[in-house]
Amino acid sequence: MRSSKPTIAELRTATQPPSLFERNSGEHWTGRLYMRRLSPYVTRLILPTSVSADAVTGATLVLGLAGAAVLTLPGLIAAAAAVVLIQLQMLLDCSDGEIARWRREFSTRGIYLDRMSHYVTETAFPIALGVRADGGWDSIGGWTTLGSLIAVLVLLVRTESALVHVARAEAGKPLVEDSEEVAAPRPGGLRRIRRLLTFVPFFRAFVAVEASLLAFAAAAVDSLAGDFAGTRALLLAMLPIAAVTAAGHLVAILASSRLR
Repeated sequence: MRSSKPTIAELRTATQPPSLFERNSGEHWTGRLYMRRLSPYVTRLILPTSVSADAVTGATLVLGLAGAAVLTLPGLIAAAAAVVLIQLQMLLDCSDGEIARWRREFSTRGIYLDRMSHYVTETAFPIALGVRADGGWDSIGGWTTLGSLIAVLVLLVRTESALVHVARAEAGKPLVEDSEEVAAPRPGGLRRIRRLLTFVPFFRAFVAVEASLLAFAAAAVDSLAGDFAGTRALLLAMLPIAAVTAAGHLVAILASSRLR
């Protein structure tokens, strides 16, 4: 049994292996930049308690929904609060895995909750933006409908990825390797396009961290303009981006080695 009061150095060695940062679709840039520097301190606080890794993962879902809910409120402070809540979500998202790795308590439920947390948060944010652009819950209209349409496209992108694992499981194939080589489209032209998109990652606009930062920037424009011009412009930009991302992601999956 490992100690419930490890040092920060011990935690980093045992819970942040190099493979964590080598995954193709794994570590978010905030994790590499600062979250993984902070998360061991949170993990160390939780380890002596009876709080499970799954419970921490469940808390990330609550924080994500809270961030989206706060975003529907008017004003720049509400948008700033949404950014803070999503940052806390990302911090706990790093910590839950560290708790599981330190205690050697891995569960299918934890993986399921982790996916659910990200999917629900990223789907809720465009809807929240739509409510905000309409002026709040008492004036829901066309902008909320637009936000909901974007949310469907965002969820479709997530579903496209999830169905890769479903299809492989039903075909009796092993888990797909999470590497750039496997994920890259086989045709040369598509491969080059994918490589170019790494320099203009517009598809990341729907990841919770980026979405919250974009929402805050839009709220700042709203504050200066005295209306909802910034939020509405963001929604109008997000619709074609979501459509292109959903279509492009599907083509990339079909053209890659993930289903072979």
